[in-house]
Amino acid sequence: MEIEKIGGSAFLPFPECKAFMLDEFASRLGVDTNSRKEYGDLVYLPSYSADCATATSSSTPRFLPYFCATALLEPFIVKFNSIGEAANALKGIQRSWAPYSFSNHRRQTLIQEKLPYIPLKPRNFPVKIPQSPMGFYTLLDEHTLLASASTSSCIPLGTLNFEEDHENPPSRAYLKIQEALTLFNHFFGDELPAKESLCFEAGACPGGWTYVLTLLGARVFAVDRSPLAPSLMENPLVTFSAHDAFTLKPSDVREALGGDPDWILSDVICYPERLLQWVKTWLESGIKFNMICTIKMQGGINWQAAEEFASLPNSRVVHLHYNKHELTFLMKNR
Repeated sequence: MEIEKIGGSAFLPFPECKAFMLDEFASRLGVDTNSRKEYGDLVYLPSYSADCATATSSSTPRFLPYFCATALLEPFIVKFNSIGEAANALKGIQRSWAPYSFSNHRRQTLIQEKLPYIPLKPRNFPVKIPQSPMGFYTLLDEHTLLASASTSSCIPLGTLNFEEDHENPPSRAYLKIQEALTLFNHFFGDELPAKESLCFEAGACPGGWTYVLTLLGARVFAVDRSPLAPSLMENPLVTFSAHDAFTLKPSDVREALGGDPDWILSDVICYPERLLQWVKTWLESGIKFNMICTIKMQGGINWQAAEEFASLPNSRVVHLHYNKHELTFLMKNR
């Protein structure tokens, strides 16, 4: 058996986001990817160092593409003769390893069976993400694997999958807020909204985010020009207002909730510049709150706007597994 450090870094994009990630390397990070090697969706850049990453940092890693689910920070190659030898090589480095399979699927499954168990199936919300390191490996051929014990995510392959409820939520947007809240807890340590939490949701219709917040026991002031799903309009935890949420003053929200909001959330369809101005208005209010906002993109990705969001104190910009052509802004301000 041979183990060889190879330098550089490798990047696994979120599903169906490889083109976005490659464009981001060129447009936002100024990285020439012409020398890249590709293994399925995994992109290996032999001359790009990503050694400044931290999996649980509360600030956005500057080197890392938003559309990257997980990065291999210290990649190495293992040449092995048997399945047991491959598994022992990985176990000798650390406990937890997640498999990325693009070829030799059966052989990789057999290796994974010999490694300590990690949860790979969809999870039930709420869930806490462990802070322990999560390694990554993939088979290049029957006797060669590419791996890294150090990665940018503690989640297997960097992607959260939830068990879906196809009957009760009013829209699939509920999956986005479940993922965003889970990551917020992971990055900042704050507990999820709960009983007695006061939440203000802008652009709430038809109510996917409000639905999750009420299941957690929170009180929600939901604002949109259109009403929520009937079950939410009748929910005693929900106060609804037909209004342009961005024109409401913090004092209006405080009055509707009977106190300062603990959480401010927005899934409003608007230009990133308008959302950023709204965020700054709330910061100027002096109220202490946590915030989760979807940064909607009109046309191409507005990298400058994304960087402005990421530069705000105690904030992080991420791409969610349940996002599409959009990013999500997380900010701890309480």
